[in-house]
Amino acid sequence: MIDTIIIVIFGIIMIVFAALAVNSKKIVHSAVWLMMFLFTIAASFIFLGASLVGAIELLVFVGAIVTLLVFTLMLTGGKEVE
Repeated sequence: MIDTIIIVIFGIIMIVFAALAVNSKKIVHSAVWLMMFLFTIAASFIFLGASLVGAIELLVFVGAIVTLLVFTLMLTGGKEVE
């Protein structure tokens, strides 16, 4: 029962972070919300017992893709959405 409640809480947090990532006006803030979304996905994998999948999620997506996105945005001077 407690496992179901924790998974539902992770799901609600993921939906909030995804909505913030999509609706944010600043590009760097969107990247940070995307990173937080991916952290919660990794945490839910680890909680469900798939530690390897959670670690791969952290290393590949959070460690590589979001970092590449942030560096790209900072080097190209990403503009705010009006």
